[in-house]
Amino acid sequence: MQLRHVCIERMGYAVPEHAYTSAQIEARLEALYTRLKLPLGRLELMTGIRERRFWEEPITPSAAAIRAALPILEGEPIDCVIHASVCRDRLEPATAAYVHAGLKLSAKTLFFDLSSACLGFLNAMKVAAAFIEGGHMDRVLIVSGENGRPLLEHTIEQLLKPEQTRTSIKPYFANLTIGAGAVAMLLCHEKVHAADKPLIRLKNIMHRVDTSAVHLCEGGHAEGAAYEMMTDAEALLKAGLELAKKAWVDFCDTCHVNAEYFKRIITHQVGRQHQLQLYAALGLDTRYDFSTYETWGNVGSVSVPLSLARYLEVHGGLEGPLALLGIGSGLTTSMMEITSGV
Repeated sequence: MQLRHVCIERMGYAVPEHAYTSAQIEARLEALYTRLKLPLGRLELMTGIRERRFWEEPITPSAAAIRAALPILEGEPIDCVIHASVCRDRLEPATAAYVHAGLKLSAKTLFFDLSSACLGFLNAMKVAAAFIEGGHMDRVLIVSGENGRPLLEHTIEQLLKPEQTRTSIKPYFANLTIGAGAVAMLLCHEKVHAADKPLIRLKNIMHRVDTSAVHLCEGGHAEGAAYEMMTDAEALLKAGLELAKKAWVDFCDTCHVNAEYFKRIITHQVGRQHQLQLYAALGLDTRYDFSTYETWGNVGSVSVPLSLARYLEVHGGLEGPLALLGIGSGLTTSMMEITSGV
């Protein structure tokens, strides 16, 4: 999808203050490590994740999303709010309804949830961009709040069961990388873009899917196990790389560019192996990477936009054309071109 009028006006994020290190997780799993003769330090060594963050107090996904969105709202009318996380307050009503209420948005502001595993936020960007580009809306607020602590706690509980073996623990490993956080993005039509804000354009979006890999990462499928997630990490990585390679060719063709065009690249923050193998598979230089997984872990649907928000904060804007490369279980991938100026 090629865009002419869609801008990222503002972004905000909220990250818990409490850091939970990989060493602390391994300390809680000491009995498992001792029984299976696993070396300490393997979690950080294999993933590159030193720590992830969790809120100390109980918090709902909507409350986390509100924390991220409040600082970027300046009183202008919002046509729609989309909540796009894996985590939800409850099955009904939409978590976006609680965000709408918490932000005291207008009775004319549409709200709904959009869920697509780790790619929910990027898919919401595509939906919002279509609304704006088509002239149906001027401003769309996208939010996502993820809290991976219940998943981590459930995983530790499962791993400490005496029947676990080196083979049986593998599907749980990815759960130990999950963190918490929230992010908000205000997309708008260029005609209502604030004159005092940097002009950041969302120019191209494309996606590609491979549902033959749908069973490689599943959550909540066991009866009564709302926080269960089982991942065939090796097969998922392989399938994801194959999908990404095909999507990258389509993306560069769509944008009429080559890899050297992008001055910064932000991928889904899975960990070191995903990062390095993805860059190698696409023939990209890792010096253009901007990562946050080292200290924030994998924050699901929040990861890519959170990293973008942090990048814009650190650099005070774009240094040049930027690519977002997202991959979510299912499998699905979405790639976006972001530029600055007119």
